Amino acid sequence: MGSKTLGSQKIAVIDYQMGNVHSVAKAFKLIGGDVVISNKKEVIERADCVVLPGVGAFADGMKNIKKFGLIKILEEEILKKRKPFLGICLGMQLLAKESDEFGLHKGLGWLDASVKMIKTGDTNLKVPHVGWNNIKMNIKCPLFKEIRQNSEFYFVHSFHVVCKLTQNVMAVCDYGIKLTAAIQKNNIFAVQFHPEKSQTAGLRVLENFLNLSKKEHA
Repeated sequence: MGSKTLGSQKIAVIDYQMGNVHSVAKAFKLIGGDVVISNKKEVIERADCVVLPGVGAFADGMKNIKKFGLIKILEEEILKKRKPFLGICLGMQLLAKESDEFGLHKGLGWLDASVKMIKTGDTNLKVPHVGWNNIKMNIKCPLFKEIRQNSEFYFVHSFHVVCKLTQNVMAVCDYGIKLTAAIQKNNIFAVQFHPEKSQTAGLRVLENFLNLSKKEHA
């Protein structure tokens, strides 16, 4: 971990005023990433990979993405040019078609999915889902290379992504119900947990993501 060979990869961490951009950037720097926090078109164009973190409400996230004029540039760089992309927490949820968090709201629509409130049916399991939870992962997913099955990651969320296509689901966690913990669709990766708060396993996820970008630009 922390190999400086990753330093040549330019990482654009999207700043749309929805939370934890600095902690995510710090985690990438720990593993040798060359990080820029920005919402500028030219920075995203120059980046080798793009990260969309976030905490907070879905509607606010989409409002800010639109306010900063990010939809067109993200679609160009991620959907058309297929740069490696990582969504984290709210950044994963915004990929869905819609969310019913405080009303019905349209998302980016990159995933055939919707965002629903967590309903565990167990009064002992509090919502929001906060804390460490082990995940069952698809070991073929490149995000989880060299990570032990059932490793624990740190979660903070009240809503979860429900994918219509099960082949997009790369990891799940059990919290009374099965919750989607990670997805992949082509060059698009996303995790519900916070890798920047998940210690060694979380840093490995980030390093694996950077290694994907490195291969793309080799």
